[in-house]
Amino acid sequence: MRDQRPTILLDNRLVGEGHPVYIIAEAGVNHNGSLPMALKLVDMAKAAGADAVKFQKRNLESLYPKHLLDNPNSAEWAFQYMLPILKQGELSADEFRTIADYCRRKEIRFLCTPWDGKSLELLEELDLPFYKVSSADLVNFPLLESLVATGKPLILSTGMAALHEMRRTVDFLEAREVEFAMLHCISTYPAPFENLNLRFINVLKQFGVPVGYSSHERGITMPVVAVTLGASIIEKHITLDRTLPGPDHAASLEEAGITKMIRDIRNTEVALGTEEKFLSAMEILNRQVLRKSLVANRCLEAGTVVQREMVGVKGPGKGLSPQRIDDLIGLKLRRRICTDEYFTEEDLTISQSQTIRSGQLSRPWGLKARFHDLAEILEKKPRLVELHFSESDVEHTFAPPNRPHKQQLFVHAPEFMDSQLLDLCTADDEHWERSIELLQRTIDKAVALQPHFTGPVGVVVHVGGMSMDEDSSDRSGLLHRAADAIKRLDTKGALIMPENLPPRPWYFGGQWHQNVFIRPEEMVEFCQEVGGGMALDLSHAQLYCTYAQRSLHEYVTRCLPYVKHLHVADAAGIDGEGMQIGEGVIDWDHILTLFAQSDFTWVPEIWSGHLYNGAGFVRAINELSQYGVL
Repeated sequence: MRDQRPTILLDNRLVGEGHPVYIIAEAGVNHNGSLPMALKLVDMAKAAGADAVKFQKRNLESLYPKHLLDNPNSAEWAFQYMLPILKQGELSADEFRTIADYCRRKEIRFLCTPWDGKSLELLEELDLPFYKVSSADLVNFPLLESLVATGKPLILSTGMAALHEMRRTVDFLEAREVEFAMLHCISTYPAPFENLNLRFINVLKQFGVPVGYSSHERGITMPVVAVTLGASIIEKHITLDRTLPGPDHAASLEEAGITKMIRDIRNTEVALGTEEKFLSAMEILNRQVLRKSLVANRCLEAGTVVQREMVGVKGPGKGLSPQRIDDLIGLKLRRRICTDEYFTEEDLTISQSQTIRSGQLSRPWGLKARFHDLAEILEKKPRLVELHFSESDVEHTFAPPNRPHKQQLFVHAPEFMDSQLLDLCTADDEHWERSIELLQRTIDKAVALQPHFTGPVGVVVHVGGMSMDEDSSDRSGLLHRAADAIKRLDTKGALIMPENLPPRPWYFGGQWHQNVFIRPEEMVEFCQEVGGGMALDLSHAQLYCTYAQRSLHEYVTRCLPYVKHLHVADAAGIDGEGMQIGEGVIDWDHILTLFAQSDFTWVPEIWSGHLYNGAGFVRAINELSQYGVL
């Protein structure tokens, strides 16, 4: 028996459970023998986001006896009906060559099912990466022998086949060490819902190969259901018009349908996720806001033994969880705690080291802070501090120190103003002007604070470009709008650094679409246009790479010449940002070596890292110090 979650290499891509679904738009014979219609079907498949578009090739002289071709009336009624359609729907060898070339130019994989040996000979000229075997030929061992001889993987539809026939074919292919996948299929057009029996997908999994679904029913829902059952390949017929004559049009999807089906499949596979539990950034924020903490009901002096009546529960969730109340009762306090002050995890530990192993750090490192905890953060002696501003912080009255702080100052610009997101990309002129005005006031405040710190001041900026319900189709326009906004600013010598963003950020309790500043090419192009550097958030970069199936190594390499400041945290999935080092999916050994020769400053960007006297930040820095790069 093979691996419990087997994969197959299709078109240089691993396909199987846990990998993106491979979606085949089945053009079949729905071109009705017209090359222009065939090319329009290619365009439809490409626009919808399919991985491949598949046709069918028959050599009728090879498939049927001459007397039946000459006199269809001598055969069964169904054959009399089908033969004229098959004759009309045949494309020439040159037309297939044209379609294959068109697919290459459109950057969508051309596939074609051969129904006979002569058709296979033609398709071998067109260099297909694998072959799809029709349900009718699941039991056709001579054709399967010819397909096996190509050395290419196979996908087999199982429509019309009994389970014992499937077993014989599986044995046949395994004896020849062929890589193959199997599709559950009901070979009626359209297939009634009551006949679909999608749970049979679980039976096919017992063969130990990747399993998919070839959909012949009406609508877009069942392929999505199949994906939830473990289908890793989906095949669906497409047509320019469901009312056209022909056997497959009624069971096919037009452009709007196939586009929605693929959208729903992509959303479903993302939603299925993994068997691990990761908290999203917004869940972590909501946990802090909505959960409760254990607090002191009255002032308690150091040495007090905590009794139940001394402890209350109040929000937000920034202190010790109420789940830990039994651990707290009977504890002898090591510090004075005032009324309504939070008990913390540190109160439960005999001793907890907050020492930062800064001697092993080679780059200027720092910590995030707000004005209210700046003094505590500076006590940890970072080389820089990154103040995160809210809109009201822009007007904060700052009490200057007797002498300038030894730390360099960075300011992270506000992301919100009133109940709106700061957005330098927006086409709304009033919103755009207000965003520029707030960012200018942020720069003015940063420059005013700079004399009370050491060295030049930097301002980290989120430029916006997000949308609530769907992606924008005008990324270039959004980027130019943001560049125009940046050029309007009077930087007064401050270094303005746009930061790369996550693909699906959380704002106002909902998940949005981030349209720009998620791709490395955009960041580089923007830096070149405005003539500046960037802040690179490694957690955001990993989220985008997972979302787009790209390499983090390639992402960082592209951006590195422009990186002036680094936010460092781990990540998982497409929205699990700000995770502790080593708790996500980033390969730190591999990624940090890229920074060995670069000049930059950095801070850990751990969600809730400021709690418990910055315990999360301290742990992250000490974890990273062992690599000897930062």
